[in-house]
Amino acid sequence: MSPGLPSAPARTALSVNVNKVALLRNSRHLGIPSVTRAATLCLQAGADGITIHPRPDERHIRWHDVFDLGHLMQAWPQREFNIEGNPFHNLLDVARELVQQGLPLHQLTFVPDAMDQFTSDHGWRFPDDAERLRPVVEQAHALGARVSLFMDPLPEPMAAARAVGADRVELYTEPYAAAWPDPAARAVQLQRYRAAAEAARAAGLAVNAGHDLNRDNLTDFLRAVPGVAEVSIGHALIADALELGYTATVQAYQRCIDAAHAP
Repeated sequence: MSPGLPSAPARTALSVNVNKVALLRNSRHLGIPSVTRAATLCLQAGADGITIHPRPDERHIRWHDVFDLGHLMQAWPQREFNIEGNPFHNLLDVARELVQQGLPLHQLTFVPDAMDQFTSDHGWRFPDDAERLRPVVEQAHALGARVSLFMDPLPEPMAAARAVGADRVELYTEPYAAAWPDPAARAVQLQRYRAAAEAARAAGLAVNAGHDLNRDNLTDFLRAVPGVAEVSIGHALIADALELGYTATVQAYQRCIDAAHAP
């Protein structure tokens, strides 16, 4: 990607994170619910991609899930496969094996999780993380993957993220989600995210977003932060699917995105 302002996407893509399906499956030894079946239903309903975050302890996504889903994604060549994780743990090993098997890999999202971290809760730090990120970004590019860095909503480090070779950033949206019920706090947070997204795009980065986005807060976020290329949504979407089913849920989230893009 050449430096300068990336063109805004025509529409924000919805990538469904199926980790929580795997977490429920892992609570018993019956193999249900099926992660690949969940992904299939989401894709059939119109999801633009599938996201997974395989942690080293396999507490949800397991090694075989990555390759089962890779085989599934071969049947959906216009949809994206995004794998999240810490590049200093198991993420690049998973990516290398996927590529060696000739399976699709479109995006690697680098997240600075600790081994035993409950969930992602902060982004990369610059300049502290810059030198160690540069070689793993190069390794990911050598595998043919786009690289997105999980980042806090701060304008200042965006140029440094681009300088280490990142193609995108994923804005960590939990602070926005936590503030959403309070209109004044929501407005403050949205201004932060807009400024961070503008700085990212000015540095030549495309912008993704994710963490605690849901049917209530997604449209407001996308209206206030234009140019978001992709949202990755897991916990809330899978929770909704328990009540509504995968098809109705994915379609509901796509309507939220449509509403944000409406004139």
